[in-house]
Amino acid sequence: MNTLEQLRSGALAGSRRLTLSCGLTTFPQEIFTLADTLEILDLSGNALSALPHDLARLHQLRIIFCSNNAFTELPAVLGQCQQLTMIGFRANQICSVPAAALPPALRWLVLTDNQITELPPEIGRCRQLQKPMLAGNRLQALPPEMAGCTRLELLRIAANRLTTLPDWLLQLPHLAWLAFAGNPMRQGAAPASAPIPRIDWQSLRLQQLLGEGASGVIHQAVWRGDAAQPVAVKLFKGAMTSDGLPHHEMAACSSAGAHPNLIAVHGQISHHPQQASGLVMALVPPHFRNLAGPPSLASCTRDVYDADTAFTLDALIRLARGMASAARQLHERGILHADLYAHNILHTGEGDALLGDFGAASFFTPDAGPLALALQRLEVRAFACLLEELLARCRPPADGHDAQQAQAQQTTLQALADLQAACAHPDPATRPLFADIEQQLVRCQPDD
Repeated sequence: MNTLEQLRSGALAGSRRLTLSCGLTTFPQEIFTLADTLEILDLSGNALSALPHDLARLHQLRIIFCSNNAFTELPAVLGQCQQLTMIGFRANQICSVPAAALPPALRWLVLTDNQITELPPEIGRCRQLQKPMLAGNRLQALPPEMAGCTRLELLRIAANRLTTLPDWLLQLPHLAWLAFAGNPMRQGAAPASAPIPRIDWQSLRLQQLLGEGASGVIHQAVWRGDAAQPVAVKLFKGAMTSDGLPHHEMAACSSAGAHPNLIAVHGQISHHPQQASGLVMALVPPHFRNLAGPPSLASCTRDVYDADTAFTLDALIRLARGMASAARQLHERGILHADLYAHNILHTGEGDALLGDFGAASFFTPDAGPLALALQRLEVRAFACLLEELLARCRPPADGHDAQQAQAQQTTLQALADLQAACAHPDPATRPLFADIEQQLVRCQPDD
């Protein structure tokens, strides 16, 4: 966090990134002293309602955050910033998005938790757009011109007022992660599921913090049921997240069913003293670790792996099979995970893997109709991205393998590459479904 005093004194001269959160009501003119170097400007958590008309003087500006302010309109001046690729105005009171506010190089647009009723048709001119985050608004439709956004990969439109998903949306060649729960459409209502057991808060003893995400915090705990056992407890924050609403995540977790590659849910918390919602889940053993980190500002839609991440061919196939199997079961139950990403997978070096984080989960009727099939094939594109990343990190066989064994591995790698290409096909209708993908992976490792 920087301060106005540092800025005014010249201590921040040459800075590429500036973060100011100090109750600002007007844009500090001193920011322009950084015009030749400033690339990332974060003014979140202030009381701003306007940006200066000459903002484009910050000619190196690539990313701007103005979340949790008092804007009622997305500032039109943003469109004059030729280098601007990311705009974040979450949790304002924005009702209007002028066409002029959309810069030509825009890749990532965050307008979560506002009051937007419509998007301008000109958004279809944003040919670089990959990641619009629009959950928690009042959108009744998406402009058909968005069909021109052919690089679109991730779209968050949960908790709006959409009555249908347009046909063009599910035909986009690269769309892989779509969250749309909480809209008044037939597709989007949570499926009926068996009642989830209730677990009294008084039977839980919270221990150390395990992690925190957009929708809640996770603690290790002891559950004093029939016998004391270690568990994980996720308490939801009860607020709009970039993916949607927490109660949709609870519905998806509760409906997912038992599967060796999903984290088991024991029950739903009752009688919390602050009426907080929460789930009691199986405690994942400590030797499981995150497969990757979430996308960075630079990577936009793709996860970030540690430089030394590598897999044997057997471990790669086992991990991929597990994820395909879990996704198949979710689809059979009418659940679109919508966030099938490496950063939501816990794994071991041997290929054991668990898919978590249902915060973006959406629902559909698994009746094999055209819409249901299109939604499933959309998530197959997400699996293609995962498989591509795994293959790029496949460790070559150790020296000493005989020629026949080496040839067999090359044949398997080629089969996996062909499968990945089929799952990523730009014509979604040609992609295989997860039942077929799972069987193809079984054939790649028949002795497992």
